[in-house]
Amino acid sequence: MQDIAEQLRAWHAAGRRFAVATVVGVSGSAPRDPGAALAVNDAGEAIGSVSGGCVEGAVYELCQAALETGRPVLERFGYSDEDAFAVGLTCGGVLEVFVQPVVPGGDAGLDAGIAHLGAGTPVALARVVDGPAGLLGATVAVTGAGHDGSLPSLTGELERSVVAQARAMLDAGRTGTVTLAPDGRPCTPAMSADTSAGSVGGMVTFFVESFVPKPRMLVFGAIDFAAAVVRIGTFLGYRVTVCDARPVFATARRFPEADEVVVDWPHRYLDSQLDRLDGRTVICVLTHDAKFDIPLLERALRLPVGFVGAMGSRRTHLERNAKLREAGLTEPEIALLHSPIGLDLGARTPEETAVAIAAEIVAGRRGGGCLPLSAGTGPIHHDLERPRSGAFRVA
Repeated sequence: MQDIAEQLRAWHAAGRRFAVATVVGVSGSAPRDPGAALAVNDAGEAIGSVSGGCVEGAVYELCQAALETGRPVLERFGYSDEDAFAVGLTCGGVLEVFVQPVVPGGDAGLDAGIAHLGAGTPVALARVVDGPAGLLGATVAVTGAGHDGSLPSLTGELERSVVAQARAMLDAGRTGTVTLAPDGRPCTPAMSADTSAGSVGGMVTFFVESFVPKPRMLVFGAIDFAAAVVRIGTFLGYRVTVCDARPVFATARRFPEADEVVVDWPHRYLDSQLDRLDGRTVICVLTHDAKFDIPLLERALRLPVGFVGAMGSRRTHLERNAKLREAGLTEPEIALLHSPIGLDLGARTPEETAVAIAAEIVAGRRGGGCLPLSAGTGPIHHDLERPRSGAFRVA
């Protein structure tokens, strides 16, 4: 929902009613990740997407129905040989879509969540997507400092538990489902089978959607290849910083698409950013100059970041590894370095090289095997959780 947050905030500020359809579960070759959203306002205007086109028409109708009835609904779109083209999800996957009507001022949790999204404040929205009818659609907006919105009064333990779970997921930048017993205990398979447990009856499933700042890509080395990496990093949704110690090369004019251009020694700049790095951070070292690379990589390879790669020839790679050993790095630490950076695409131009680098970053993030899809027979997507058991709508 983050990609349509600005428009939702504008509708909300204008007092418009709208319905938001959010992907809350996927399986197989479903086209979009959890959190993908489509919204329809009371004038029939639609923004966003839940499937890249496959089931947009059906979801649009669900949004219109939710606006009319005022009731949220969870729908499952799946594939079957008997009715493969009924809605259009012919990719073999399953989508679970939660459709929720929004009336400005009608839900404190949603109101606060939309306000936080518009302001860029990190927030986790925890919405009940499956459970007792009286709780369906109930929303709590959780930030690092507190939370807004509440669940019915009989579910105090449940509310405290989901707030704690959502805050932990916000800290990790994670989005996904959390299933709890009515008393707030994490759900177990045995408990899931007992739909009569607790005062509100059955388990309660929340979709927790974390909205956090963009992940960072740090590009060290203001060379021509860096300009192409900046462009593709921005395209992939990273906040991109270019850093180089040479002011004649590290200029905003040379890197207009970078969010930030810094003139500093790479290792010194990295030291100043430690509190702003996390497991999603990507570090691309493109200088292939030992006086810059070694102090930088000595630090970078000991940080809990998502990817560290360095440009250079095979010979440069071997010489660099030897210098890193001399600097005291262990073999497991050196093994974390992606070098030479990028997949073997036969790339030569800066743009082709940037594609090869981006491909390796995506493969590492998503668990891809780096082989042509035509060479395999297994799932196309490697990092998606299977949906909850139960019937789904056939498409």
